[in-house]
Amino acid sequence: MNPAANPALRLLLPAWRSRVMLLLLLAGFAVLLGRAVYLQGLNNDFLRERGEARYGRVLEITAHRGIITDRHGEPLAVSTAVESVWASPDDVRATPEQQRQLARLLGLSADELRKRLEDKSREFVYLRRQMPPDEAAKAMRLHLPGVFLQREYRRYYPAGEVASHLVGFTSVDETGQEGLELTQQQWLAGKPGSRRVIRDRLGHIVEDVEGIRAPQEGRDLRLSIDSKIQYLAYRELKSAVLANKARAGGIVVLDAKNGEVLALANYPSYNPNSRETRDPARYRNRAVTDLFEPGSTLKPFTAAAALASGLYTPDTVIQTAPGRLEIGRQTIHDAHPNGALTVAQVIQKSSNVGAAKMALALPKDKLWAMLSGVGFGTLPQSGLPGEVAGRLRGHSSWKPIEQATLSYGHGISVNLLQLARAYSIFTSDGELMPVTVLRTGTPPAPQRVVAPAAALAVRRMLEMATQPGGTAPKAQVTGYRVAGKTGTAHKLENGGYASDKYVSSFVGFAPASDPRLIVAVMIDEPRAGAYYGGVVAAPVFSSVTSGALRLLAVPPDAPEALGSPLDAPEIREEV
Repeated sequence: MNPAANPALRLLLPAWRSRVMLLLLLAGFAVLLGRAVYLQGLNNDFLRERGEARYGRVLEITAHRGIITDRHGEPLAVSTAVESVWASPDDVRATPEQQRQLARLLGLSADELRKRLEDKSREFVYLRRQMPPDEAAKAMRLHLPGVFLQREYRRYYPAGEVASHLVGFTSVDETGQEGLELTQQQWLAGKPGSRRVIRDRLGHIVEDVEGIRAPQEGRDLRLSIDSKIQYLAYRELKSAVLANKARAGGIVVLDAKNGEVLALANYPSYNPNSRETRDPARYRNRAVTDLFEPGSTLKPFTAAAALASGLYTPDTVIQTAPGRLEIGRQTIHDAHPNGALTVAQVIQKSSNVGAAKMALALPKDKLWAMLSGVGFGTLPQSGLPGEVAGRLRGHSSWKPIEQATLSYGHGISVNLLQLARAYSIFTSDGELMPVTVLRTGTPPAPQRVVAPAAALAVRRMLEMATQPGGTAPKAQVTGYRVAGKTGTAHKLENGGYASDKYVSSFVGFAPASDPRLIVAVMIDEPRAGAYYGGVVAAPVFSSVTSGALRLLAVPPDAPEALGSPLDAPEIREEV
C-alpha cells in the first residue's frame, strides 16, 4: 500500500520509544541471566533440594523399645516387628479396581481409602498401621506407585490381663500410657534414628545414601515380680471376686525380707493386647489408687503402740463387757460380747471395745506416731503411677470418739499396698521395709518404728488370730504357721456408713516362725451373703500363700496340721 495514499501510514513514532523498549528487553534478559547464574553457580542449594525431593527421602529408623521382664527374666512386655503401609497421595497411581484390591488387603472400605488418597496437600498419610509383615507384603505385591512400607514395632504382653495393671500399655506409637510403661517411658523408649535414601518412581529404595542419626535402643526393665506368683494371685483373686459377687478386689504379695513386690493384681482387669476392647474404667490400679478404711486390720498397730508405751503387756487384762463402750453420745459395739480379755485376745477375737480402750489410754501423739511411722498418710513410693497417700488427720484435732474409732480402722483411709507394707514391721522385728516393683541392686535401708520385743509380741497375737478361736482360721496353710488379721469395715456412703456395704480384707504373713511373704487381700462389696474378712478374704490368702511358699521352696515350719480351714467355725467381726 502506498503511504502517500494513507495518512495513518505517514505517522512517525518518536525514536526514544524504540530505544526504551530495547533497553527494557535487555534488562529483562540481564535479570534472567543473573538469576540463572545465581541459582546454578552461586547458590544451587534450592534447585538441588527440589530435585532431591523428587527422588530422595529421609526415613525415620524406629528405636527398639526395651523389654520388661519379671525377676527371673520372663518377658512381660516385648516389641515385635510389624509393617505400616503409607502413601504419598500426589504420587499414587492406581485404577479404581486397584484401589478396591488395596482396600480389601488393608482391611479398609473403598470409600475410606479413597478419602485418604484424595488429600493431595499431604505428602505422607498412613493407610494401615502395624500390620503383620506377611499381610503387608500382599498389599505391596500390587506394585502401586506412591504406596510404601515402614518398619515399626508393636508392643505385646505375654501375661495379658494377669499383669496389666502393673505393666500397663503403650499407644500405637509405643508411647507409655499406663503402668510402668508410662512411668518408665524415658528408660524404655530410646531415641529414633534417621537415614537418607533414593527411591525410584515406584517407591523402591535403589540407594542408601547415608545414615543421618543412629537410633538409640531402649533399655530393658527388670521387675521384682514373680510371674508364677503373679498368675496365682490373679487367679485366686478373680475366683473370689466372682464367687462373692463382689464389685472388685485387689491383692498384694510382698517379699518380707526386702519389701519387693512379688505380685500385685486387681479384678476387674483388662487385656492390654487388645486396643479395640479396652474399657478405661478397668485401667485403675486399685491396689495403689483406691482408698478404703482398713477396719480391724489396723488393730495390730494399736496394740503395738500400747505395748511400746509400757502401759500394757500382752497379758494385760481389759474388760470388754458388756460388749459396748459409750463415749459421749456415741457407742462402740463388739460383734459379740467377750468379757475380760488380755491384749493378745483382743487381737485374736478382734474386740472393738478392747482396742478403743487401749487407744484412749495412750497419748494422742503416741498413737499418731505409730500410724504415721508405718507409712499411713504418705506415698508408698513403689514406682507405680497413681499412688495416693491416704488420709491420716493430725492428732491435735482428735476428739475422744475419733481416737477410739481410729484404733479399729475408722476415720483413716489407706490403699492396699500401704497396708501390706505397714505389716512389714511385724515380720522384720519392728522395721518398716521400703516397697518397690523394680528389681534393683541394693534396696533402701528399712526404718525402725517399734522395738523388736513389741513387734514379736504382736506377731504372736496375729498367729493366734489364725488359729481356732480367732477370726481367721480359714487363713491357715497346711504345713506352715501363719499370722494375720481380718478386717470387715462398713463402706462410707453419702457422709455416713452404709449398713449393707462392706470392704472385707485380710493381711497376713508366713511362715510365722521366719516370715517370707506378706499377703494383703481386699474384696470390695461382697454380695453373695458372706462378708466377714475371715470368710471372704482369708481363704484367698490361704490359697495364694500356700502356692507361693511352695514355688519359693520355703521349708514347712508346722509339720502337724491344725485342722482343715474349711471346717473352722466362723467368728463374727464387724466395725
